[in-house]
Amino acid sequence: MSRALQPSEELVELDAEAVRTWCARALDALGRERDAIDAINVYPVADGDTGTNLYLTAEAAHRAVESVFAASAPDTAETVRAMAHGALLGARGNSGTILSQLLRGMAGVLAGGGDGDHLARALAEAARAAREAVAHPVEGTILTVAAAAAGACAGGGGLVDVARNAHEGATTALAATSGQLDVLARAGVVDAGGRGLVTVLGALLETVTGQTPPPARTAPVTPVPAEVCPTEDGPAYEVIYLLEAGDAAVELLRGRLDALGDSLVVVGGDGLWNVHVHVDDPGAAVEAGIEAGRPHRIRITHFAAEAATGPAERAQRAVVAVVPGEGLAGLCAEAGATTVRTRPGEPPAGDELLDAIRRAHAREVVLLPNDTDLRQTAAAAAERARAEGIRVALIPTRAAVQGIAALAVHEPDRRFDEDVVAMTAAAGATRYAELAVAEHRSFTSAGVCQAGDVLGLIEGDVAVIGKDLTETARTVLDRMLSAGGELVTLVVADDTPPGLAPDLERHVRRGYLAVDTTTYHAGTGAPPLLIGVE
Repeated sequence: MSRALQPSEELVELDAEAVRTWCARALDALGRERDAIDAINVYPVADGDTGTNLYLTAEAAHRAVESVFAASAPDTAETVRAMAHGALLGARGNSGTILSQLLRGMAGVLAGGGDGDHLARALAEAARAAREAVAHPVEGTILTVAAAAAGACAGGGGLVDVARNAHEGATTALAATSGQLDVLARAGVVDAGGRGLVTVLGALLETVTGQTPPPARTAPVTPVPAEVCPTEDGPAYEVIYLLEAGDAAVELLRGRLDALGDSLVVVGGDGLWNVHVHVDDPGAAVEAGIEAGRPHRIRITHFAAEAATGPAERAQRAVVAVVPGEGLAGLCAEAGATTVRTRPGEPPAGDELLDAIRRAHAREVVLLPNDTDLRQTAAAAAERARAEGIRVALIPTRAAVQGIAALAVHEPDRRFDEDVVAMTAAAGATRYAELAVAEHRSFTSAGVCQAGDVLGLIEGDVAVIGKDLTETARTVLDRMLSAGGELVTLVVADDTPPGLAPDLERHVRRGYLAVDTTTYHAGTGAPPLLIGVE
């Protein structure tokens, strides 16, 4: 996935592979720092999620870069643009949104070259673009750290020198943030977003030198007490959405949202924007987006409700999922699920499902059958488990992609009923399709098919009959996306032609500006292709 330099080896230019390595290392580093950054998050809202938001934003950037590498052998320009676009689509929270704009600013310059002088100009453009995206910039934040990183390497030079100077400048600026904001001084911490940026720049330095830089100032091991940074006077809600709109409409939107609340950050361009604002009236913020263009992926967070939830006692809960193919079984197992493998023509029996529920060793179990035909069998197994004192919720998922969507929002720390509602909503919002090869001539809802024809089934009914797997898949995708969508999930089997998934990913990128794509490998024993659209 990425190359590793020898300790004595240094890069002279950021090429596509180096950018890929940087994305992977930044994600790993933010994963390690995630809890520590969350613990010092006191500005602009002490909601303890800056590390998580930065990690999720970096994860989206990394996923986009891996997607272009899976599809082709990209050049540096294509790789940095994928990195920036992925971060834009997946940006979370205030700091994550600003990070996406920093990456976008860098990408515009690095697309023209990856030497030290280009990197220095890229950092300067990143700092400028990020500051411009924030309605009311404040010193002592990630913006200050970004400006210091750019200033430290303003003279250019070799790639290693520029990367080292940027990291050192950012580290020095980070240490000073605690003296620039009263809330940071009271808590005795540095800025959480700034620390995240130092982590990202540290990953860049490691990429070009092959050596791990010294760690930034450490955070306290326990979260900052809420009383240190009260938030009662601030807006009650965080609103984030992607927006398809023109430049003029976005300028008007900035003015409307700035009047509604604070912490306004609008990033992006070329028709696609990520909007972040804190308001007391989330409906008005969304309505403003509707008037400006087409908002989607709308996320509204109530700060008070999130704070009141607090650190919950971990529930003894498990998820049991029925899946085709060992690849999907491994994926679901990594997400913490107990899995039951289906075999072609051999659906699991009730005893097998009951045994899986027992093997989960949990007081509470969420059961995902992922097959319409298994619903009655799953219901009977759930009833038998309840008789044994296990609390079981059956979510009527009809396809594996719905189960994946449900697992993606599963949070064992939530109350059981809330978790089940969230998982059910995610599954229900996922439309599904499947490609299969006809074994014999038969009549279908789309007409007569012959043996060997490719069948595109949408929501269980044959909607497309074709001769070519890729062409049929494109037609099915277009039909599904004609009704809207924000995320396409592709699940491919081992015997599927290797170029199918990359071709479909390119098809989505070219035809659907704001739609993200993720691909999983089902392994053997699964249909050639499963498609989910959320």
